[in-house]
Amino acid sequence: MGEFTFELNEDQKQVRDWLHGFAADVMRPAAAEWDEREETPWPIIQEAAKLGIYSLDFYAQQFFDPTGLGIPMTMEELFWGDAGIALSIVGTGLAAVGVLANGTEEQIGTWVPQMYGDANDVKVAAFCSSEPDAGSDVASMRTRAVYDEARDEWVLNGTKTWATNGGIANVHVVVAVVDPELGSKGHASFIVPPNTPGLSQGQKFRKHGIRASHTAEVVLEDVRIPGHCLLGGKDKLDERLARAREKAKAGGERVKNAAMATFEASRPAVGAMAVGTARAAYEVALDYAKTRVQFGRPIIENQGVAFQLADMATRIDAARLLVWRASWMATTGKPFTSAEGSMSKLYASEVAKEVTAQAVQILGGNGYTREYPVERMHRDAAIYTIFEGTSEIQRLVISRTIAK
Repeated sequence: MGEFTFELNEDQKQVRDWLHGFAADVMRPAAAEWDEREETPWPIIQEAAKLGIYSLDFYAQQFFDPTGLGIPMTMEELFWGDAGIALSIVGTGLAAVGVLANGTEEQIGTWVPQMYGDANDVKVAAFCSSEPDAGSDVASMRTRAVYDEARDEWVLNGTKTWATNGGIANVHVVVAVVDPELGSKGHASFIVPPNTPGLSQGQKFRKHGIRASHTAEVVLEDVRIPGHCLLGGKDKLDERLARAREKAKAGGERVKNAAMATFEASRPAVGAMAVGTARAAYEVALDYAKTRVQFGRPIIENQGVAFQLADMATRIDAARLLVWRASWMATTGKPFTSAEGSMSKLYASEVAKEVTAQAVQILGGNGYTREYPVERMHRDAAIYTIFEGTSEIQRLVISRTIAK
């Protein structure tokens, strides 16, 4: 264990600058167009794949960064570029994390490469957990997985919603109920391989923000998948269910379910996305305030504007520090005794909403038009307090943890 430092090392700085260049030169110029089109920016994902940014190797490198800062640094730079395009680049990562968190080594080796494809033929993956009647309330999940012993197959039925890359993905990771009596403890995660009959895309959502990222329903109608597509394998599932049943009889304690394991690992990463969007809007507002002249002087010389920018800068730094702390704790195996992962996601997402709104205000009428990017950033920022656990759910997690 080296000395404690907030300084990125040389390798990390190089990666950050490389990502920043891609965000500035490739993502930013294309951001407004893909926001208007509301389509997956395949050419930009392909460009990212050619450079090695959209690849399993790159994400694995960042994921295993011993300081824990690889992933948050990556997310901040890409989302500084543009949130919608960035989500279309990193959305596959959530499905990959779902496999890494719950799968066997063989499953990881088989399926994760198929999620990305290669630079000549890029693919995406989707993690399907939410349902029309089960968003934050995962215990209400209805999608069922029934084991057909004679054929060693699982049969999946149900409808998933809010799935990033849902329906257009090569590989879908689906969370389903295997034992309804156990509530959220009776869930398991499954791989639905490419071109499996019965899986189709339902409604594609037209969204307020992050429009370049594809969000849709995924409909599962008698989807049959081989037994080996159950993440973690049947023996492990049977053991886990038996334990959960014993605990339920004894008035048991809470057991982690498959979807929550994925979300817990990804919360600080979402916080980092929010920091990137907030920083982008702050920089536009700061630059504008220095150059916009009213009453004979730049508006930054008015205390009302200068103090707003001071608050914005301070909040962004505070959010980043919370994200870095949670990421460092997760990597070094320190338990989230005060729900530090949820704290980082809660605070950073609220900051992104506030800072982007302040940026619109500082730009005045210009901020309200599509000629300037803060209007889009403000729309994009609204998602951070909603997805991967709403702010209300984060507060619930934090309050339960501190009340113990």
